Amino acid sequence: MDYVNAFWVGGLICALAQILLDRTKLMPGRIMVLLVCAGAVLGALQIYQPVQDFAGAGASVPLCGFGNLLWKGVKEAVDKEGFIGIFMGGFKASAVGISAALVFGYLASILFSPKMKK
Repeated sequence: MDYVNAFWVGGLICALAQILLDRTKLMPGRIMVLLVCAGAVLGALQIYQPVQDFAGAGASVPLCGFGNLLWKGVKEAVDKEGFIGIFMGGFKASAVGISAALVFGYLASILFSPKMKK
């Protein structure tokens, strides 16, 4: 049942993002920022964590989950470090994910030699 819950919650998040792409004039980058900010706001309101507990990777992998992760990192760092934690927390919490994205993106560019579209 965990896989089913992850599938439908992640699919719902992706479907909502696709609807925004299709029905509005928002650019993809702005929709991505909107999803990250929505995850952070829902995390601050303590709404996203129960969804993430219910759906697992279906809620933690999409961009909303990244926003929630940033929020949790900032909150923990502010509790420990004070004001400077606002700037440190998000980087500490998401360092592994960002590093993995950079490394695997670089490896993919070596393997597949991308070309610019004309």
